[in-house]
Amino acid sequence: MVDLFIMEYLTVLYMIMAFLFMDSRYSRRRTLFIVSSVTLLLMTAVAALHRAADRDAAFWTFAMTIHIPLILLLFTLSRFRGWRLIFQQFSVVLFCTLIHHISGLIYYLSGNRFWVLVLSCAVLSAWVIWFLIRFLRPLFFQILLELHRGWWLICLVMATYYIIAVYLIPGYAGFDLRGTIIKPAIALLMLGFYSILMFLFTSIKKEMEARHNAQMSALQLSAFQSRMEAVKAAENAIRTERHDLRHRLQAVAELVSRGDKDAALNFLDAAQKRLDDQKEIRWCRPPVLDAVFSSYFDQAQNQGISVEAKIALSDTLSVHEGELAIVLANALENAIHANLALPPEQRKIRCKVVGMPSVMLEISNPCAAAVTFDSNGLPVAQREGHGLGVQSISAFCRKSGAVCQFELTDGWFHLRLVL
Repeated sequence: MVDLFIMEYLTVLYMIMAFLFMDSRYSRRRTLFIVSSVTLLLMTAVAALHRAADRDAAFWTFAMTIHIPLILLLFTLSRFRGWRLIFQQFSVVLFCTLIHHISGLIYYLSGNRFWVLVLSCAVLSAWVIWFLIRFLRPLFFQILLELHRGWWLICLVMATYYIIAVYLIPGYAGFDLRGTIIKPAIALLMLGFYSILMFLFTSIKKEMEARHNAQMSALQLSAFQSRMEAVKAAENAIRTERHDLRHRLQAVAELVSRGDKDAALNFLDAAQKRLDDQKEIRWCRPPVLDAVFSSYFDQAQNQGISVEAKIALSDTLSVHEGELAIVLANALENAIHANLALPPEQRKIRCKVVGMPSVMLEISNPCAAAVTFDSNGLPVAQREGHGLGVQSISAFCRKSGAVCQFELTDGWFHLRLVL
């Protein structure tokens, strides 16, 4: 009875932990349905295993019975691959074995009272799940997104714990003294390592936030400087035109007095055209976005890239203006770089942005090189050090719940984003 309870309870606990530690590629409802279905199948398999084998064989086989389907489930549902996927698996194993071993210790010390085992499992599970949801889960997902190196070393340490705790230490927590003492002790040591790891992750998170804030500040400063230079140039041109206005009026008066009205009108039209060319263009009302559009459109035009822009944004946005500005800056910078590989007559950027009913944007540019996409639909960088803009856009979409699509059609590369 106790054996079956422990195995069935751990089966459910493993699946709950997998759901909490997984950033699924599918909707929450679909993910929950898949996890629940797998849980029921595994519980049936565990019951059959318990009936067919003795305690030693059942507990020895139980780990593989659960862990192999667990890694397959994570591989099917999780957004992450490689070592980060393995880290998710070992994190699930760590917290489940921690609950199992500590509750087994409490059960052993209580004189093998079954109700103590049930109560300790329930209390420990509730506390751990609350801690994961309240504190660890947001940090966990952000680090999985932002940290790209070192996962193999972390997984190596956690794999060592897994092999020692599950297969190398004889006995079972709650049933014999050696396993009951040693396994919780090792689990607590591993929890200490994991806590240090989370502390380091917190430091990395703060550093990344500081770098992100510095990037936003630098972008805003650069964009505003570019906007101020454009305004200053327009003011100087208008000042010059105003200074020359007296001379132009005298020339027009002379032409009119001679009866040459056509020449006078042509002269005035030319003067009006010069004023229109110096007029400051305002792309939208939000100041940071307006400065970004102005800065990157000017850069494009200076590189011989024609710009076709249709922008309709309201004063208030449903997303942080600075973060959206970073997305636009990265997208426009990538479009400019792609255009520079083309002949001047083929260079072009199309930019469409609307703010109602939600923020939607599409940035398109011709593309000469072949583009490959990964399993998540993101373009793969062809050279080392490239692709950071795409990663930044992807991180913004995950953070804000936006839908983003990259597409190459008929020689045109399209970025579409909907908030």
